[in-house]
Amino acid sequence: MTQLRNVDAELKRFRHRVFVFTMVVAGCFFLLFLRLVYLQVWRHEDLLAQAESNRTAIVPVVPNRGLILDRNGVVLASNYSAYTLEITPSKSDNLEQTIDALSKVVDISARDRRRFKKLMEESRTFESLPIRSRLSDAEVARFSAQRFRFPGVEIKARLFRSYPFGEVASHVIGYIGRINQAEKEDIEQADDQANYRGTEYIGKLGVEQSYERQLHGTTGVQHVETSAGGRAMRRLSSNPATPGDTVVLSLDIKLQHLVEQMYGERRGAFVALDPRSGEVLAFVSKPTFDPNMFVDGIDVENWQQLNQSPDKPLLNRALRGTYPPGSTYKPFMALAALETGTRTPDYTVSDPGYFMFGNHRFRDDKEGGHGRVNMYLSIVASCDTYYYTLANEMGVDTIYEQMHRLGFGDVTGVDILGEARGLLPSTEWKRRAYRKSELQKWYAGETISLGIGQGYNAFTMLQLAQATATLANNGVRYPPRLISATVDAVSGVKTPIPVPQPVKLGLFQANIDTIRDAMVGVTIAGTSARAFAGAAYTSGGKTGTAQAVGLGQSEKYDASKIAEHLRDHALYIAYAPADNPTIALAMVVENAGFGAEHAAPIARRVLDYWLVGKYPNDADMEAVSKGQAAAPIGVPRNVADVVWPPPRTATSAAKP
Repeated sequence: MTQLRNVDAELKRFRHRVFVFTMVVAGCFFLLFLRLVYLQVWRHEDLLAQAESNRTAIVPVVPNRGLILDRNGVVLASNYSAYTLEITPSKSDNLEQTIDALSKVVDISARDRRRFKKLMEESRTFESLPIRSRLSDAEVARFSAQRFRFPGVEIKARLFRSYPFGEVASHVIGYIGRINQAEKEDIEQADDQANYRGTEYIGKLGVEQSYERQLHGTTGVQHVETSAGGRAMRRLSSNPATPGDTVVLSLDIKLQHLVEQMYGERRGAFVALDPRSGEVLAFVSKPTFDPNMFVDGIDVENWQQLNQSPDKPLLNRALRGTYPPGSTYKPFMALAALETGTRTPDYTVSDPGYFMFGNHRFRDDKEGGHGRVNMYLSIVASCDTYYYTLANEMGVDTIYEQMHRLGFGDVTGVDILGEARGLLPSTEWKRRAYRKSELQKWYAGETISLGIGQGYNAFTMLQLAQATATLANNGVRYPPRLISATVDAVSGVKTPIPVPQPVKLGLFQANIDTIRDAMVGVTIAGTSARAFAGAAYTSGGKTGTAQAVGLGQSEKYDASKIAEHLRDHALYIAYAPADNPTIALAMVVENAGFGAEHAAPIARRVLDYWLVGKYPNDADMEAVSKGQAAAPIGVPRNVADVVWPPPRTATSAAKP
């Protein structure tokens, strides 16, 4: 039996299905429309930025580091461009095999491998690290032809720091090195991270470190269009980097080099100041090191040689080395005696060759003594007994008050980092320095040696030079400063560094004149008269010999029976011309012996150079550098006749 279809019911169901399907499709289109509105309107700016970042890249442009010049415009630190071969360890499957394969294309020495290993230990694995620097054009061409074989290896053009005079003034100039983790954190805390994008090097010592902000410059940026593979296709826009400022030092590099030559292989420190402004004219620490070794990252062997050397070439002795001042302390003790009324210039002391304090005999340097000695003779003849009695009368705390006033035992405020404070003893200092009560007590016998610059006294040559400059400048003290000006890299405008406000100590001029007259007497008829014989100018000075290790009062000093590093230090302080000083200096030659024999001859030649333009001849220079000259030898040359710049020596570490 045939069943009839219900057309109306089927049609109704069909229409229902069509309606449902239509609504589903309309809903989908509505959702697509909402998504389109969301993406095109609400997230338009964000997505546009993402699209641009996929299409473009922001590349930092590292600025040229500023130059460092001496007072006469001689370049002490500059930059040059060269190619480096670099590896990103995280992109290399087998680093050793990669380096072995590279060594067949480009020469890679064992030193390069050691340095690369050291850099890996200090860096993150995704950083690009140099395995070879300063590639030749031929090496660049060979690698470029086989670049496909070395994933994670690339050639980059980089600016390298150069120190054209090598070891000369290395402690002052400093050096640059790769930024370590601690330095990265400091940069982040200083909100300076953006300015160091793309920068891998930072100042590590001396002027390079202390004036990092001025020398670094401002990092620029380039917007470049990139391919799908990330290769730069074209530059869209750029904001150029601003080079760092040029920093001009007050240092005279010829004077610096002269002093370093005269020290030879000996250790020590030398500081020369302009007493009228505090400008540092020479700042020597011996032995030195070649800062060029650090530019690419120093290798382990050279680092160990420098770091483990008993001569400590990395120690800035002028800034951080502390020494007993010996007899160079006597003029300041005499000034303190006049200022406090403890002594008058005419007061005399009988010197039998020793000073007895209880059962202790404090020996004078002259057997049998100097007889009756007043203040003038005590300085000219360097009479110890006079100052033993003076220290005993003044007491340690009065000495502290007067010497601290002159800057001893305190930082000078020089404009590079790391200055040592030194040690100026007092009863309060000893209470704080020791834990045991029996050691905290100050004993009267400890005061006696302070009068001749021994005992607990320990100062930097910078402090001693500043005190000498203050005396030469009639009691007006300027903080020492190495930087005299900066030069804007863009405009070329030179901006002098303002001279700091001087401190007037309020010393009586008559007292200053008394001491200065006696110091002039030292160079005319006293302990340094032989070294300054025939000088074309008059200077004031004072020799000093300081014990590096204490001897018993019954023991007589004999250098031949003492190990070299335990022998006495030779010191000298000076200023000139005597009537209107333009230079003041302090120096120490470690373990050299008497200041009159080993320090004063160097000071004489420094003053010859600075005041009359005379330079030692070759024989004289060699004799002084070996400690053999106690008086001028031969005829000095005019500065204009000296070959300059000096020839560079091969890069090497100091002797271990």
